[in-house]
Amino acid sequence: MAIYLWRAKTRSGQERSGEMEAANKDVANATLRRQGLVEIKVKKKPTEIVLFPEKVNEKDITVFFRQLSTMINAGLPLVQCFELAENGSEKKAMTKLLKDVRQELESGNPLGESMRKFPKEFDRLTCSLVEAGEQGGILDTILLRLCTYKEKALALKAKIKSAMVYPISIIVVAFIVTAILMIFVIPVFADMFSSMGAALPGPTQITIAISNAFVKYWYAVLFGPIALVFGIRAVYQTPQGHYQLDKLLLNLPVLGDVLRKGAVARFCRTFSTLVAAGVPILEALDTVAETSGNVVIEGVIRESKQSISQGQTLTAPLAASAIFPVMVTQMISIGEQTGTLEAMLGKIADFYEEEVDVAVDSMTSLMEPFIMAFLGVVIGGLVISMYLPIFQMAAVVGGS
Repeated sequence: MAIYLWRAKTRSGQERSGEMEAANKDVANATLRRQGLVEIKVKKKPTEIVLFPEKVNEKDITVFFRQLSTMINAGLPLVQCFELAENGSEKKAMTKLLKDVRQELESGNPLGESMRKFPKEFDRLTCSLVEAGEQGGILDTILLRLCTYKEKALALKAKIKSAMVYPISIIVVAFIVTAILMIFVIPVFADMFSSMGAALPGPTQITIAISNAFVKYWYAVLFGPIALVFGIRAVYQTPQGHYQLDKLLLNLPVLGDVLRKGAVARFCRTFSTLVAAGVPILEALDTVAETSGNVVIEGVIRESKQSISQGQTLTAPLAASAIFPVMVTQMISIGEQTGTLEAMLGKIADFYEEEVDVAVDSMTSLMEPFIMAFLGVVIGGLVISMYLPIFQMAAVVGGS
């Protein structure tokens, strides 16, 4: 289907214009003639080149689900709900998505099945919950619960991202400043010192040697970090590399603790939401594993699924993994025994989401003095090494 621009006249001579979607130009002409229009002129709408295409994000989906829940609760049919949401959307990408889903609904497909055809916008968790809501006749309630889940998940993701961005940004800035000093500033001092003909202190000689290496191999300094990033990404694309990097992240000092707590919170929140919606445990574990965000944890969850399918408990594989804290596995075990798994998972998620807040604040507090000391040693060391010859000259002049 393509978009066509058209101009025509009514039989009374009034001019009309607009755009329409059609398979080809002949179909567009035929459609306009059936509407009683004459002197029809149709041309294909030029394709717009978009450098930064608009995308539908999680916030857009969450806002829409809240609107959809309200409209369903008011008794409106699903197709009409989507039509109203299309008309009210200010984002072209969101409007197109809603239109595509509505067309699937008009073809007779259920909402959950229709959403599965758009995996980039609707993940497996969303589709599973919507299907459970449709089957149980509580779609409006499930959508509200899904919105709450997404809002908490987005907040948790933002906290973890901020924990990772801070040290990385400081390291990048320190590297750029050091490279600028080495390539542009130190050589000026080196030329000045060489004209004096005096022996240079050891630290100054080391600094100048490093500076010469930076100048000589400037392309390595410039493209080395970029090549490193692409290299890590390439390794991350392989199954074994993905596993090892995820394992390394979980075992990092300080940052690993934040990521581990975030993973526990995500696991419990996702599992609790699915269990509360009535999704079968085995199916829920599949979804939780897929949305875990870490292949190490995904493997542990799949082992737990296998344990349950063999008639054993959920907690044994979780405890054996050494990733989930003892408190978590004990509370899940109590939830299994007492039939309150959903409530227990929700309480664990609440607790660990707060723990992520505390861990991020603690990490920031610990890293600030370390980063200041690192920058002081690097930048301060460069400055002192360059001024040592000047101090020596001043001492010689003062002694004479």
